[in-house]
Amino acid sequence: MRSGQVTIKDIAKELGISASTVSRALKDHPDISSKTKVAVNELAKKWNYRPNAVALSLRHSKSNIIGVIIPEIVHHFFSSVISGIEEIAYKAGYNVMMFQSNESYEREIANVQALLSSRVDGVLVSMSKETKDFSHFKELRDNGIPIVFFDRICNELSSDNVIVDDFAGAFAAVDHLINIGCKRIAHLSAPQHMLLGQNRQKGYRQALIKHKIAIDEDLIIKCDNYEEAMLKTPELLKLSSPPDAIFAVNELTAAGALLAVKKVGFRVPEDISIVGFTDGLVSRVTDPNLTTLEQHGFEVGLKATELLVDRIKDGEMDYEPVTRVVKTNLIVRGSTREK
Repeated sequence: MRSGQVTIKDIAKELGISASTVSRALKDHPDISSKTKVAVNELAKKWNYRPNAVALSLRHSKSNIIGVIIPEIVHHFFSSVISGIEEIAYKAGYNVMMFQSNESYEREIANVQALLSSRVDGVLVSMSKETKDFSHFKELRDNGIPIVFFDRICNELSSDNVIVDDFAGAFAAVDHLINIGCKRIAHLSAPQHMLLGQNRQKGYRQALIKHKIAIDEDLIIKCDNYEEAMLKTPELLKLSSPPDAIFAVNELTAAGALLAVKKVGFRVPEDISIVGFTDGLVSRVTDPNLTTLEQHGFEVGLKATELLVDRIKDGEMDYEPVTRVVKTNLIVRGSTREK
């Protein structure tokens, strides 16, 4: 017999099944097989398992709080997502607790611990650029808290996702550049451990392949913020065969590239055309205004929160995860030349 208080996790580990399966077996849930129910109940009896009254009380009580972790708040896309989140949360009777990771993995861990301490009912997450280990998110799920990832998602956890169609958006951007006569198209990309970065680069590559344009790896560089764009764009322009167009992974990177191009003495769009990703205020105040892709952040926030509220109401953690995709659309402005 085990010493100390036995938990559902102990039984799950011994039988090689999930904690949620043990919980449902103990409740005689119809979705659990008779064989599993017998094994769980026999071990529970043998180990003298007793439900934790305090834990049960906490699990069945609701805080009516949804936690949100985003990389940065002062950002058009994420602020639009927050508006969508608030819209659904308010209608469903939930308050929203907001955290900013500031693109820091360590801060993101601290955010998760704060949410656990606050006993939130569910969590919406867009991961930081630094995040490569996901055990802190697993801890949320282990505590019976459903998670929905949006925009920057985690494929290593069995969780719901709401994403922008990054591949199709990038493909449309580069296809547009090729159709207006651009041949040497540079890509300022996001880190490739991020699915978002992978899909936008795949869309870029696929558009070149479609038009039978050779892919030049020298034109693909990791560059995903304004400061990097200011530093790295001039280096691209020094190539023996410089680019005649730039597809940037986000809006601020595109804005930085545009300013850097003009400082070197090139004209936009006459010499170099530029396309960004996200249609925020920045895209409309650059000179010329940026051609870009609208990500529909508000819709992302709506869909992610609707999904999370449904999971909270359902009350089960053993579910088949779903991925919902929001389409982008290209907005053509002055930073790309006419045919």
